[in-house]
Amino acid sequence: MIPSEIKKFEEIVKIKGIPCPKFLKPVNNENIDIVIVPGVAFDIYKNRIGMGGGFYDRYLKNLSKKIIKIALSFEFQILNIILPIEENDIKVDLIITEERII
Repeated sequence: MIPSEIKKFEEIVKIKGIPCPKFLKPVNNENIDIVIVPGVAFDIYKNRIGMGGGFYDRYLKNLSKKIIKIALSFEFQILNIILPIEENDIKVDLIITEERII
């Protein structure tokens, strides 16, 4: 993964259905304040299930603890169970849905 600066929605294109930057403008990790982390499902303890590749977990473990990790989710993606997590799984700091902030 290469973190890239995006300043407006017009700078995003979909590649195989996944939003991506039109042009890579690499950002040094020291200049990152917030990371938007995707997920398929979340629990109220801020655990997440992604697509199973571990890409975000590997990237996030090398970032400063000061960087805020935010998941944007629909309320139906918040499950009333504790998700199974593994040692390498990284929690998010906030989950924002259309109904609440966890």
